[in-house]
Amino acid sequence: MNLRTILLLLVFIFSSAQADTIVVTLEKDNALAVVDGDSLTLEKTVKIGRRPRDLKFSPDFKKLYVAVSDDDTIQVLDAETYQVVGTLPSGEDPETFAIDPEGRRMYVSNEDDNQVTVIDLATGKVVKAVPVGVEPEGIAVSPDGRWVVSTSETTNMAHWIDPETLEIVHNTLVDPRPRAAAFTPDAEQLWVTSEIGSTLTIIDTGSKAIVKKLHFKIPGVTQALVQPVGVVIDRERRYGYVALGPANRVAVIDARKLEVVDYLLTGKRVWHLAFSRDGKKLFTTNGASHDVTVIDTERRKPVKSIPVGQWPWGVAVRP
Repeated sequence: MNLRTILLLLVFIFSSAQADTIVVTLEKDNALAVVDGDSLTLEKTVKIGRRPRDLKFSPDFKKLYVAVSDDDTIQVLDAETYQVVGTLPSGEDPETFAIDPEGRRMYVSNEDDNQVTVIDLATGKVVKAVPVGVEPEGIAVSPDGRWVVSTSETTNMAHWIDPETLEIVHNTLVDPRPRAAAFTPDAEQLWVTSEIGSTLTIIDTGSKAIVKKLHFKIPGVTQALVQPVGVVIDRERRYGYVALGPANRVAVIDARKLEVVDYLLTGKRVWHLAFSRDGKKLFTTNGASHDVTVIDTERRKPVKSIPVGQWPWGVAVRP
């Protein structure tokens, strides 16, 4: 084997090893859409439980957890084969959930029961049901594992839960109908979107005080359509991205200056977002247009729309 052949082989192996797989839940199809990260095309569709919404990989990427809301459970899938290998007792109508950095516990929002169900992932058993505000939606665990936060849509609060005691120790009032929550990678701030308020509330993790509120106004778009939902922040804490629902835009936020710097066009009713592993792409689920928008984060530009199936909701990325 000559040197050129060896180099080509190494390039092929390296490229293959770096390929992402993008997995999307399809609410109406009761399925997962699997997208190839290199070709950015739909690879296959896998049938699972009824009305799948949130999904996340285990920290080692060996398992995929999916909230199947109409089955009142979290399905556990093999991350390679997408075969269901177990279920978790999530409580009624699980929609969103978060996993701590060590992969020990899962925290599930139970909107109908006004509680967060805490699950021990080693035993598959419920540790505790934590009462929170009315209609809990967003849930997040800080990267340092110090805090769990649940947002309640009707109470309009971010509830700060101590993971050691599993008790609420503080509440922060935010704008109407908070939907999603995300910590900055350094765990210094919590970002909470408010769907009806059309705002993003940025909270200092240490003091629990509000640092700033950002308002979203898009020229030519009716304000009632600007409904912030999903939020993600890049690893370097340079930029954050907020899905603005039926406004069909993603807001780009300077994560240091805390200012809106751009709005990027997506498909219809953009809901949730996830980065590629290198952070150079952002994938958004667009429920009403049944597709995923691929955004080039360096050029700050949408580059492709991928049809995936009916009503895509959540998105997760694995190696």
